[in-house]
Amino acid sequence: MAVRRVITISRSTHAGVRFYVAVMTSFVVQRNGRPATDEDLAPLAFAGFAHFTATQVRDGRVRGLDLHLDRLRSASDELFGAALPDEQVRAHLRAAIEAGPADASLSAVIYPHAGEFSAADPQLQMLVRTSPPSSGPDGPLSLAVVEHERALPTIKHVGEVAKTYYLRKAVKQGFDDAAFVDRHGRLSEATIWNLAFWDGTTVIWPEADILTGVTMSIVRRQLERLGVPQRVEPITPQDTLSGAVVMNSWTPGLAVNRIGDMRLPEASAFVDLLHQAYDAETLTSP
Repeated sequence: MAVRRVITISRSTHAGVRFYVAVMTSFVVQRNGRPATDEDLAPLAFAGFAHFTATQVRDGRVRGLDLHLDRLRSASDELFGAALPDEQVRAHLRAAIEAGPADASLSAVIYPHAGEFSAADPQLQMLVRTSPPSSGPDGPLSLAVVEHERALPTIKHVGEVAKTYYLRKAVKQGFDDAAFVDRHGRLSEATIWNLAFWDGTTVIWPEADILTGVTMSIVRRQLERLGVPQRVEPITPQDTLSGAVVMNSWTPGLAVNRIGDMRLPEASAFVDLLHQAYDAETLTSP
Protein backbone atom coordinates (compact mmCIF):
# COMPACT_ATOMS: atom_id res chain seq x y z
CA MET A 1 0.00 0.00 0.00
CA ALA A 2 1.35 3.43 -0.97
CA VAL A 3 0.84 5.60 2.10
CA ARG A 4 1.74 9.28 2.01
CA ARG A 5 2.20 10.90 5.44
CA VAL A 6 1.62 14.59 6.05
CA ILE A 7 2.45 16.42 9.27
CA THR A 8 -0.12 19.10 10.11
CA ILE A 9 0.60 21.68 12.80
CA SER A 10 -2.51 22.52 14.84
CA ARG A 11 -2.78 25.23 17.47
CA SER A 12 -4.77 25.12 20.73
CA THR A 13 -4.90 27.08 23.98
CA HIS A 14 -5.35 25.59 27.48
CA ALA A 15 -5.23 27.51 30.77
CA GLY A 16 -3.82 30.51 28.99
CA VAL A 17 -0.97 28.52 27.48
CA ARG A 18 -0.78 28.13 23.71
CA PHE A 19 0.23 24.68 22.43
CA TYR A 20 1.34 23.64 18.97
CA VAL A 21 0.64 19.98 18.27
CA ALA A 22 2.03 18.01 15.35
CA VAL A 23 -0.62 15.67 14.00
CA MET A 24 0.41 13.03 11.50
CA THR A 25 -2.27 12.08 8.98
CA SER A 26 -2.07 9.49 6.25
CA PHE A 27 -3.69 9.11 2.88
CA VAL A 28 -3.56 6.37 0.28
CA VAL A 29 -2.95 6.85 -3.42
CA GLN A 30 -3.85 3.82 -5.50
CA ARG A 31 -4.69 3.01 -9.09
CA ASN A 32 -6.73 -0.10 -9.80
CA GLY A 33 -6.10 -1.38 -6.30
CA ARG A 34 -2.32 -0.92 -6.49
CA PRO A 35 0.00 1.86 -5.32
CA ALA A 36 -0.11 4.74 -7.79
CA THR A 37 3.17 5.74 -9.35
CA ASP A 38 4.24 9.13 -10.68
CA GLU A 39 3.63 7.73 -14.17
CA ASP A 40 0.05 6.93 -13.17
CA LEU A 41 -0.55 10.38 -11.74
CA ALA A 42 1.13 12.53 -14.39
CA PRO A 43 -1.76 12.33 -16.91
CA LEU A 44 -4.11 13.79 -14.30
CA ALA A 45 -2.55 17.17 -14.97
CA PHE A 46 -4.36 16.99 -18.30
CA ALA A 47 -7.74 16.92 -16.56
CA GLY A 48 -9.45 20.03 -15.28
CA PHE A 49 -8.68 23.67 -15.83
CA ALA A 50 -5.70 23.53 -18.17
CA HIS A 51 -4.67 23.84 -21.79
CA PHE A 52 -2.01 22.20 -23.90
CA THR A 53 -0.26 21.79 -27.21
CA ALA A 54 0.94 18.63 -28.92
CA THR A 55 3.58 17.92 -31.54
CA GLN A 56 5.79 15.31 -33.08
CA VAL A 57 9.50 15.48 -32.29
CA ARG A 58 11.87 14.33 -34.98
CA ASP A 59 15.63 14.25 -34.43
CA GLY A 60 15.10 16.39 -31.33
CA ARG A 61 13.32 19.12 -33.29
CA VAL A 62 9.75 20.25 -33.99
CA ARG A 63 7.84 22.04 -36.71
CA GLY A 64 6.05 25.31 -36.06
CA LEU A 65 7.73 26.12 -32.75
CA ASP A 66 6.63 29.75 -33.05
CA LEU A 67 3.03 28.62 -33.45
CA HIS A 68 3.19 26.38 -30.37
CA LEU A 69 4.62 29.23 -28.30
CA ASP A 70 1.92 31.60 -29.57
CA ARG A 71 -0.77 29.04 -28.72
CA LEU A 72 0.45 28.47 -25.17
CA ARG A 73 0.92 32.17 -24.51
CA SER A 74 -2.46 33.31 -25.84
CA ALA A 75 -4.39 30.48 -24.20
CA SER A 76 -2.73 31.20 -20.84
CA ASP A 77 -3.58 34.87 -21.14
CA GLU A 78 -7.21 33.99 -21.88
CA LEU A 79 -7.65 31.34 -19.17
CA PHE A 80 -5.37 32.59 -16.41
CA GLY A 81 -4.66 36.25 -17.16
CA ALA A 82 -0.93 35.45 -17.17
CA ALA A 83 1.52 33.39 -19.19
CA LEU A 84 4.89 31.74 -18.71
CA PRO A 85 7.76 33.48 -20.52
CA ASP A 86 8.57 31.94 -23.89
CA GLU A 87 12.13 31.21 -22.83
CA GLN A 88 10.91 29.27 -19.80
CA VAL A 89 8.53 27.26 -21.97
CA ARG A 90 11.32 26.53 -24.43
CA ALA A 91 13.62 25.44 -21.62
CA HIS A 92 11.02 22.98 -20.32
CA LEU A 93 10.44 21.62 -23.83
CA ARG A 94 14.15 21.31 -24.42
CA ALA A 95 14.73 19.49 -21.13
CA ALA A 96 12.02 16.93 -21.92
CA ILE A 97 13.26 16.36 -25.45
CA GLU A 98 16.87 15.96 -24.33
CA ALA A 99 15.80 13.45 -21.66
CA GLY A 100 14.17 11.10 -24.18
CA PRO A 101 14.66 9.58 -27.63
CA ALA A 102 15.25 11.79 -30.65
CA ASP A 103 11.83 10.90 -32.10
CA ALA A 104 8.74 11.18 -29.91
CA SER A 105 5.20 12.45 -29.48
CA LEU A 106 5.15 15.40 -27.08
CA SER A 107 2.40 17.13 -25.13
CA ALA A 108 2.93 20.27 -23.05
CA VAL A 109 0.27 21.26 -20.53
CA ILE A 110 -0.06 24.58 -18.71
CA TYR A 111 -2.12 24.49 -15.53
CA PRO A 112 -2.54 26.58 -12.37
CA HIS A 113 -1.00 25.42 -9.11
CA ALA A 114 -4.26 26.44 -7.42
CA GLY A 115 -6.20 23.94 -9.52
CA GLU A 116 -9.86 24.23 -10.46
CA PHE A 117 -12.58 26.26 -8.77
CA SER A 118 -10.14 28.89 -7.53
CA ALA A 119 -9.54 32.50 -8.44
CA ALA A 120 -6.22 32.61 -6.57
CA ASP A 121 -2.93 33.56 -8.18
CA PRO A 122 -2.56 30.77 -10.77
CA GLN A 123 1.19 30.21 -10.23
CA LEU A 124 1.41 28.53 -13.61
CA GLN A 125 2.98 25.11 -13.90
CA MET A 126 4.06 23.20 -17.01
CA LEU A 127 3.99 19.45 -17.47
CA VAL A 128 5.68 17.97 -20.54
CA ARG A 129 5.01 14.36 -21.42
CA THR A 130 6.66 12.36 -24.20
CA SER A 131 5.62 9.02 -25.66
CA PRO A 132 6.49 6.96 -28.75
CA PRO A 133 6.30 8.82 -32.07
CA SER A 134 3.16 8.48 -34.16
CA SER A 135 2.01 9.20 -37.70
CA GLY A 136 -1.66 8.56 -36.91
CA PRO A 137 -4.03 5.80 -37.98
CA ASP A 138 -4.31 4.33 -41.44
CA GLY A 139 -6.91 5.91 -43.66
CA PRO A 140 -9.21 6.62 -45.23
CA LEU A 141 -11.61 7.45 -42.40
CA SER A 142 -15.39 7.55 -42.32
CA LEU A 143 -16.90 10.24 -40.09
CA ALA A 144 -20.31 10.28 -38.44
CA VAL A 145 -21.96 13.70 -38.32
CA VAL A 146 -22.77 15.05 -34.85
CA GLU A 147 -24.25 18.42 -33.91
CA HIS A 148 -21.82 19.74 -31.30
CA GLU A 149 -20.04 23.00 -30.49
CA ARG A 150 -17.07 22.99 -28.12
CA ALA A 151 -16.86 25.47 -25.26
CA LEU A 152 -14.05 28.01 -25.80
CA PRO A 153 -13.42 26.53 -29.26
CA THR A 154 -10.31 28.59 -30.01
CA ILE A 155 -8.44 27.13 -27.01
CA LYS A 156 -6.93 23.63 -26.92
CA HIS A 157 -8.17 22.92 -23.42
CA VAL A 158 -8.38 19.62 -21.59
CA GLY A 159 -11.12 17.50 -20.08
CA GLU A 160 -13.43 17.51 -23.12
CA VAL A 161 -15.53 14.43 -22.46
CA ALA A 162 -17.65 15.00 -25.58
CA LYS A 163 -14.79 14.20 -27.94
CA THR A 164 -14.30 10.64 -26.70
CA TYR A 165 -18.03 10.18 -26.15
CA TYR A 166 -18.84 10.99 -29.78
CA LEU A 167 -15.87 8.99 -31.05
CA ARG A 168 -17.10 5.89 -29.23
CA LYS A 169 -20.67 6.48 -30.37
CA ALA A 170 -19.52 6.85 -34.00
CA VAL A 171 -17.57 3.60 -33.86
CA LYS A 172 -20.66 1.78 -32.56
CA GLN A 173 -22.52 3.12 -35.60
CA GLY A 174 -19.90 1.69 -37.98
CA PHE A 175 -17.83 4.84 -38.54
CA ASP A 176 -14.19 5.47 -37.66
CA ASP A 177 -14.68 8.83 -35.94
CA ALA A 178 -17.02 11.82 -35.77
CA ALA A 179 -17.19 15.24 -37.41
CA PHE A 180 -19.05 18.14 -35.81
CA VAL A 181 -21.63 20.45 -37.32
CA ASP A 182 -22.65 23.65 -35.58
CA ARG A 183 -26.15 25.05 -34.99
CA HIS A 184 -26.07 26.48 -38.53
CA GLY A 185 -25.39 23.09 -40.09
CA ARG A 186 -21.79 23.94 -40.97
CA LEU A 187 -19.00 21.39 -40.62
CA SER A 188 -16.43 22.73 -38.18
CA GLU A 189 -13.91 20.12 -37.01
CA ALA A 190 -13.68 16.48 -35.97
CA THR A 191 -13.11 15.04 -32.49
CA ILE A 192 -9.34 15.62 -32.34
CA TRP A 193 -8.84 16.81 -35.90
CA ASN A 194 -9.11 19.84 -38.13
CA LEU A 195 -10.96 19.38 -41.40
CA ALA A 196 -9.86 20.52 -44.86
CA PHE A 197 -11.60 20.12 -48.21
CA TRP A 198 -10.68 20.13 -51.89
CA ASP A 199 -12.56 21.24 -55.01
CA GLY A 200 -9.92 19.98 -57.45
CA THR A 201 -7.80 23.14 -57.51
CA THR A 202 -8.33 24.98 -54.21
CA VAL A 203 -7.93 24.00 -50.55
CA ILE A 204 -11.08 24.94 -48.63
CA TRP A 205 -11.05 25.56 -44.88
CA PRO A 206 -14.39 25.40 -43.06
CA GLU A 207 -15.95 28.65 -41.89
CA ALA A 208 -17.00 28.01 -38.29
CA ASP A 209 -15.81 28.52 -34.72
CA ILE A 210 -12.90 26.09 -34.50
CA LEU A 211 -9.55 25.49 -32.88
CA THR A 212 -6.96 26.53 -35.44
CA GLY A 213 -4.47 23.69 -35.17
CA VAL A 214 -0.74 24.18 -35.36
CA THR A 215 -0.50 21.65 -38.19
CA MET A 216 -3.30 23.49 -39.96
CA SER A 217 -1.43 26.79 -39.57
CA ILE A 218 1.80 25.24 -40.83
CA VAL A 219 0.04 23.87 -43.91
CA ARG A 220 -1.72 27.16 -44.61
CA ARG A 221 1.42 29.26 -44.57
CA GLN A 222 3.37 26.76 -46.65
CA LEU A 223 0.56 26.44 -49.20
CA GLU A 224 0.65 30.23 -49.51
CA ARG A 225 4.41 30.08 -50.15
CA LEU A 226 3.83 27.37 -52.77
CA GLY A 227 1.20 29.52 -54.48
CA VAL A 228 -1.63 27.05 -53.91
CA PRO A 229 -5.05 28.77 -53.80
CA GLN A 230 -6.99 28.60 -50.52
CA ARG A 231 -10.29 29.95 -49.30
CA VAL A 232 -12.53 29.84 -46.24
CA GLU A 233 -16.23 29.15 -46.70
CA PRO A 234 -19.14 27.35 -45.05
CA ILE A 235 -19.18 23.62 -45.77
CA THR A 236 -22.15 21.36 -45.08
CA PRO A 237 -22.47 17.56 -45.25
CA GLN A 238 -24.62 18.04 -48.35
CA ASP A 239 -21.97 19.87 -50.41
CA THR A 240 -20.33 18.19 -53.39
CA LEU A 241 -16.56 18.09 -52.92
CA SER A 242 -13.56 16.52 -54.63
CA GLY A 243 -11.88 15.42 -51.42
CA ALA A 244 -11.59 15.85 -47.66
CA VAL A 245 -8.97 15.17 -45.00
CA VAL A 246 -8.45 15.34 -41.28
CA MET A 247 -5.21 16.66 -39.80
CA ASN A 248 -3.64 17.08 -36.39
CA SER A 249 -0.22 16.79 -34.74
CA TRP A 250 0.08 13.23 -36.06
CA THR A 251 -0.39 14.00 -39.74
CA PRO A 252 -1.00 16.92 -42.13
CA GLY A 253 -3.52 14.94 -44.12
CA LEU A 254 -5.43 11.68 -43.74
CA ALA A 255 -8.05 10.99 -46.39
CA VAL A 256 -11.74 10.95 -45.49
CA ASN A 257 -13.97 8.86 -47.75
CA ARG A 258 -17.29 9.46 -46.02
CA ILE A 259 -18.93 12.17 -43.90
CA GLY A 260 -22.36 11.00 -42.80
CA ASP A 261 -24.17 9.99 -46.00
CA MET A 262 -21.73 11.92 -48.22
CA ARG A 263 -19.22 9.75 -50.09
CA LEU A 264 -15.92 11.34 -51.09
CA PRO A 265 -13.08 10.37 -53.42
CA GLU A 266 -9.79 9.76 -51.61
CA ALA A 267 -8.10 12.52 -53.66
CA SER A 268 -4.52 11.29 -53.33
CA ALA A 269 -3.19 14.39 -55.10
CA PHE A 270 -4.79 16.55 -52.41
CA VAL A 271 -3.31 14.45 -49.61
CA ASP A 272 0.13 14.54 -51.27
CA LEU A 273 -0.09 18.32 -51.62
CA LEU A 274 -0.77 18.78 -47.91
CA HIS A 275 2.12 16.51 -46.97
CA GLN A 276 4.39 18.42 -49.35
CA ALA A 277 3.42 21.70 -47.69
CA TYR A 278 3.98 20.30 -44.20
CA ASP A 279 7.37 18.83 -45.11
CA ALA A 280 8.46 22.26 -46.39
CA GLU A 281 8.26 23.61 -42.81
CA THR A 282 11.66 23.77 -41.13
CA LEU A 283 12.31 21.61 -38.09
CA THR A 284 13.76 23.68 -35.22
CA SER A 285 15.08 23.00 -31.73
CA PRO A 286 13.32 24.64 -28.76
